[in-house]
Amino acid sequence: MIYRLTHLTRYDYQAAVDLSIHLAHLTPRALPCQQVGAATLATDPPLSWRRDVTDHFGNRQSWLFVDVPHATLTVTATAEVTRTAPDPPGGAHAWDALPVPPAVAEFALSSPLAPAHPEAGAWAAASFPPGRPVAAAALALTRRIFASFRFRPGVSTVATPVGETLARREGVCQDFTHLMLAMLRQLGVPARYVSGYIRTRPPPGGTRRLGADQSHAWVSVWDGAGWFDLDPTNGIAVADEHVTLAWGRDYADIAPLRGLILGGGGQALSVSVALEEIGGDQAATLATAAPVNRSSAAAEVRNTCRGDPAAAQIGSSASRS
Repeated sequence: MIYRLTHLTRYDYQAAVDLSIHLAHLTPRALPCQQVGAATLATDPPLSWRRDVTDHFGNRQSWLFVDVPHATLTVTATAEVTRTAPDPPGGAHAWDALPVPPAVAEFALSSPLAPAHPEAGAWAAASFPPGRPVAAAALALTRRIFASFRFRPGVSTVATPVGETLARREGVCQDFTHLMLAMLRQLGVPARYVSGYIRTRPPPGGTRRLGADQSHAWVSVWDGAGWFDLDPTNGIAVADEHVTLAWGRDYADIAPLRGLILGGGGQALSVSVALEEIGGDQAATLATAAPVNRSSAAAEVRNTCRGDPAAAQIGSSASRS
């Protein structure tokens, strides 16, 4: 599949912002199954300064600075991505005899948003009998989460703990991804958080995926020889319907856009994502997200699986969002 990706973020401020500094993870990763061409990242007003770096996890990361007064800021990321289905898992290791090299070990440890969780591990244990290959066990767990949990925007926030998701049996893609990470880490299986996108409109006769229309998230699992990706929101192995942006220990490592502003007062946020298939007979387009009032962000941000911007103000009314 060849996709044309556009991710547009717009901030509207009640008062002028004198300075904005944002950190972006908005350039898709180059992978054996994913080739990235003609990627761009631009702002309006134009950038005063930009620095591109590679983060600890190998993701492309951009620092964006705008130091002219502005009442509106837009950040637009585009790319053309060729995506093929990845190779199937290559390791046949049992989950309880899994080799974990030093470079992988950090993904077996707790992280702030996806800590190892005893109750979550106990729930997952039915999929992990002794000696079962890790790939088969993790896929079975993915399907159980899909069957047992309800996709329901509006019931969680960016700070919802995995224990609450486990108890409520509902949430969105970020909730299910963090929950599955907590389960796997409790069992000692390394796993990482992946952010990206999933096509909205399926091919003829296909099934529309949950978590489409916005940013998406899923899990990558270590099988002793390499990584393979699973989408618990949809109960599937990741193939050519997903486009990978970045990976880390949890969402906090790789938020697509977050930053600081000086001034601004109140603000409203809107995000739109388009993923158009240009390499086939059908166009798959992700719908435009409605504007989000930052004063009600706790009620709205789940609709993008919380894969979109966070910002903070500097000053007497400084707040983290």
